Amino acid sequence: MLDTSTRLLRLLALLQSRRYWSGPDLAARLEVTRRTLRRDVDRLRSLGYPVESSGGVGGGYALGTGAALPPLLLDDDEALAVALGLRMAATGTISGLGEAAVRALAKLELLLPTRLRAQVRGLHAAVAPLGMGGPAVEAERLVALAAACRDSATVRFAYRTVDGRGAQREAEPHALVCAQSRWYLLAWDRQREDWRTFRVDRIDGGIAAGARFAPRPIPGGDAAAYVARSVSTAQYPTRARIVLHAPLERMAARIPPLGGQLQRLDETRCLLVAGAHEPEALALYVGWLGVEFEVLEPPEVARALSALAARLARAAARAGVS
Repeated sequence: MLDTSTRLLRLLALLQSRRYWSGPDLAARLEVTRRTLRRDVDRLRSLGYPVESSGGVGGGYALGTGAALPPLLLDDDEALAVALGLRMAATGTISGLGEAAVRALAKLELLLPTRLRAQVRGLHAAVAPLGMGGPAVEAERLVALAAACRDSATVRFAYRTVDGRGAQREAEPHALVCAQSRWYLLAWDRQREDWRTFRVDRIDGGIAAGARFAPRPIPGGDAAAYVARSVSTAQYPTRARIVLHAPLERMAARIPPLGGQLQRLDETRCLLVAGAHEPEALALYVGWLGVEFEVLEPPEVARALSALAARLARAAARAGVS
């Protein structure tokens, strides 16, 4: 049995990690009785944390808005600085920080008093970063989607496809993935009854949260890997399998996750699976890699390579290179 102080800190962390906890689930995570849980909740309330509760069969607990930031105590200026920094990291291009910043920002803004939330948005609107690598995405949209993923809440939004057509979508969000300065939402599309990867910058307007859903197993168990496959290969009409005569480690340093999927064949070769709108684009891409290779499929890519080689040879001859 944990001592009371340690248990209270764990209770705070659990209440912060999820929008709502049922009484039995929370007691089970803390390994205490329902009676002990009620006493601990009362202790938190006596310390100034507005823990909300509901009775009945589906009753449970939630940490109300406006609470102090557990377990770290920040004054108003410090909270503003942290929130602004997280917003900049969430929409910036610092490798590895984007997804963590969105998760932290979703937790922080859940607890910020209304007056501070308005100040954070005002400061963020006044900052003009230079040289952002990907399309702009509003921090509020990322926070709303992250909260929906965390709470397993359905979302409704207007979405633009690559050809500019718009449609209303209803989805069960499971994960946000940041790749090469772009944000993707991995979700179960209720209309199409299948998994879909949505570009967050193509979502128009607000995010409407709906009822809770039971999370589904993500294909392959890895959200980032699924998004990489769907963006680098599955969405393209031309898909190729190419043997690269170079070690996997060398090619992984050259080919980003959205540039194709790599698989080790042996110590000196690896398999590249990549997609493009046209065979000629894949021919140019694989030629740019700077290693020997062999096209397994499709034959259209091999023919595009032959035409490209002939065109390059003619250009070299005209330049006087033999």
